[in-house]
Amino acid sequence: MVQRSPRLSFRRMASRIGVSRMQVWRTLHEKDLYPYHNKRVQHLEPGVHANRIDLCRWITAHPELLSLILFTDEASFTRDGINNSRNVHTWSHENSHETRVTNFQMRFSVNVWCDVLGNRLIGPVVFQNNLTGNTSEAFLRNELPGLLEDIPLMLRSQMYFQYDGTPHITLGT
Repeated sequence: MVQRSPRLSFRRMASRIGVSRMQVWRTLHEKDLYPYHNKRVQHLEPGVHANRIDLCRWITAHPELLSLILFTDEASFTRDGINNSRNVHTWSHENSHETRVTNFQMRFSVNVWCDVLGNRLIGPVVFQNNLTGNTSEAFLRNELPGLLEDIPLMLRSQMYFQYDGTPHITLGT
């Protein structure tokens, strides 16, 4: 049963074969099978992996510029609450480090954005709706300059802007 459905809970296994949960639990452990939890990861569009590798190579070639890169990202949250993944697991002899790819960005209603520049945190900024191209452009033009006012002008004139998976660009003043 585990080979056919490695994600099946031991409670459901017990129910299907008509034995106690403890009997299933003991049998699984006797067979050296343990419940390993999945790791949730964000779905990456085709080509994103290559862009990330290019950025890593660029940073490796220019380590002195690492403190000049304005890294930015956003996270989305639903109002549905926290997803309980405690009972999501895969039974296996060894930890397969299985991941579970999800596509959440299409459903989120609140986005939180922030930047990291060297050892500085810039933000957070909360958007009540999904980020669109127009929302992002308006934010970059109208809000981001105000958030960077505390950054010395010399640093702003030298910094690179890494916007959530896009190639690096020089911001300028």
